[in-house]
Parts: sequence; C-alpha cells; structure tokens
Amino acid sequence: MSHHITDVLIIGAGPSGAVAAAIIEKSGLDLIVVEKKKFPRFVIGESLLPVSMESLKVAGFMDALEKENFQVKIGAAFVRNEEKCLFRFEEQFTKGWTWTWQVPRERFDNVLTEELERRGVDIWFEHGVTDVKFSGSNSTTTVVDNEGKESTIQAKFIIDASGYGRVLPRILNLVKTTDLPVRQSFFTRIKDDLAPKELEERQATFVILNDRNCWMWIIPFSNGITSVGFVGDTDFFDGNDEAAMREMIEQVPQVRDRFRDMEHVMPPQTIKGYSSGVTQIHGEGFALAGNSAEFLDPVFSSGVAIGVLTGHKAADLVVRQLNNEDVDWENEFSKHIEEGVDTFRSYVKHWYDGAMQDVFFSPTNVQKVKDQICSVLAGYVWDKANPYVAKHKKAIPILQKIIHLYSK
Repeated sequence: MSHHITDVLIIGAGPSGAVAAAIIEKSGLDLIVVEKKKFPRFVIGESLLPVSMESLKVAGFMDALEKENFQVKIGAAFVRNEEKCLFRFEEQFTKGWTWTWQVPRERFDNVLTEELERRGVDIWFEHGVTDVKFSGSNSTTTVVDNEGKESTIQAKFIIDASGYGRVLPRILNLVKTTDLPVRQSFFTRIKDDLAPKELEERQATFVILNDRNCWMWIIPFSNGITSVGFVGDTDFFDGNDEAAMREMIEQVPQVRDRFRDMEHVMPPQTIKGYSSGVTQIHGEGFALAGNSAEFLDPVFSSGVAIGVLTGHKAADLVVRQLNNEDVDWENEFSKHIEEGVDTFRSYVKHWYDGAMQDVFFSPTNVQKVKDQICSVLAGYVWDKANPYVAKHKKAIPILQKIIHLYSK
C-alpha cells in the first residue's frame, strides 16, 4: 500500500471538482484529485447557466473551452401547445454573463481535466474512495484503483465533489431525505438532421410542457446531436428502452416529425428519485460541493451551476484557511450556498405546482418582471436587489394570483 501526503484532496473530477482544483492549483497549494471513473465518460447535465461562466473564467478554463465550439446558449424557451415563452439572458435584471453553452458533458468535463493535467494537477482516474478517517481537520483517505490496489492519502482538507457518488455523505452518515417528491427522468441522444436552422431555435434549451406533471427537454449540441429527455412522476413512464422513448416522443406534436425516424445515438437511460439532500455541507476538515451536497431537479438546469459555484466557493475558503486566515464556514459557505439553493428550490416547487407555468404563459407579462425572473433562470440567485430572489417563496404565487385576477 502506498501512502501520499497533500494539502487538499478533491474527490471527483467533474465541473465542481475541476473548478476547485484549478483555483487551488493557482494558489500554490498541493492537491490530489481522485475520480472513480475513466474519462471521457457520459453524465447528464448538459445545459449550463450564465452564472457559471465567471467561475470557469476565474479557474482559467475559458481559452480551452472556446476552442471546442460548443453550442452557444442565449436563453431558455418554454412551450405549451401553441404558446411559447422565451427568456433571453441579455434581457435579465442582474448584470452578468448573457450567454453560456450547451455541451456534451463527456467532452466538456474531459476538456477541464485535460487542462488541469496540462498545468500539472495530479488526477487519479479509476480510483474509488473506500474509507475516510478524520483526526481534527486532518484526514486519511483510502482509495482503491481498478485493479484492486489500495493507497492512502493524508490531507489537511477534503472537498467532496463526487456528484451522485456522494462519498462523504455516505461515509459520514450525512444523507437526508429531500422534501421534493420522487420523480424520474428518461433521456437519450438523437441524430438531429431536421433540427431548426434558425439561430434562436438552436441557441436555447427548450422545455416542452407535455402534461402538468411531465415535461420534455430539448438541448441541441453543435455536433448535430440533440439531447432529448422527459421528466415527471414515476407512474408516467411505461418502459425504459428505445421503443418506449419513440412512443413518448410520438405523443409530443411539436417534435414528433423532427425525431420520428432519426437515429438514437445513445441507448435511453433513466434516473429515478434523483433529488437528494444532506444534514450539513461542511465540517471540520471537509466541504461538500455540487451534487454531493444537494440536487434539486433538472427543470431549470441548476445542477452544474450549483456545482461550479460551490466548488469555486469551497476552494477560495480552503486557500484562505490553509494560509492561516480566519474562515467562517457556516456563514461564508453553508448559509451562503443554502440561500441560492433555496431560491432554486422555490422555483422548482412552483414549476410543479403550476404557478411558474401560469406566469410563463400569461398574456399579461410585464417585461420588467420577466427580466427579473430571467435572472433567476440565468442562475443569479444571490442578487437580493431582485425581488424575485429576495422574496422567492412568495413572489411567484402572488404574481400567479394577480394573473388569475386579471384573466377573469
């Protein structure tokens, strides 16, 4: 068994872990990244939000990413029958990035890790964590490679960015049930020869409301492939193979002709009960980032955004702490992150209870209000100057009541 010593151990090499690793590498601290999978590998979460772009820039990834010519995303569109509501990020209330990308994650994530390795970051692919022992803030982590060889890593701090693997929440018994209902996603990728040529149609993630409790995403990539998925109550789904996917697409008039005879380039996959939570997102010697801490729902593409931002924030605080600065993890990390996540949570709940749908498709929409909601959809969920952030629990239901009042 080999033994290694480092300042920071990062578990997981997805966007959250990669951003954290890049920031820590810039600081001059030693780090090791362990990743259970071999890259490139498929993972869901293909539509980014503008709020993530600044963290990618700070991490130094923009030059490498821009060379990939990923599909630019300028907004999000919601469709119900013949109605369509388009939110353009350039019209948002909060000053920030007005665009982002739609990405095949296997390539996007691989670009990040390739750039890290180019900078000399030590990434151990195909190494799974089997045990973590803490002594104060110091830790000893046991990892096993794909051939069964064990190694230990002694670190002063751990950032767990392991995503759905949720390494520390499992080992430290931090997992808790979420208050969101159990839902299921069912998705594939399709060769999109009939994709609309209009720039607007390609530069937005489309959400098609198929049923009050079921919706469909359409995310075009720049390589001629489109990600297609359905999300809804578990009893809405009947089957998990290509035939079932084709049957579901056939029930959606807006896209049935576009996808009917097209090649499925990835076998359909399903994830059930994806929402998750934890009892705490930091402790002595560790912090949880991204989906290892909490995942809400794919409807507003918040997963990668939260992952990147928590990875960025955790890395900044770790650098300060290991440079002997005082860090208030509860206020600077836990409460700060929870404020943003809580805003997203309200919007997810209001999507499924119908309030967001009533707002989106109202003929009485006021542009100022739409711009404020657009900022939330762009991921700027910490901007308290925005009333739809500051009063996120009440603002949408109040707006829904006003819409119903004026529609009578």
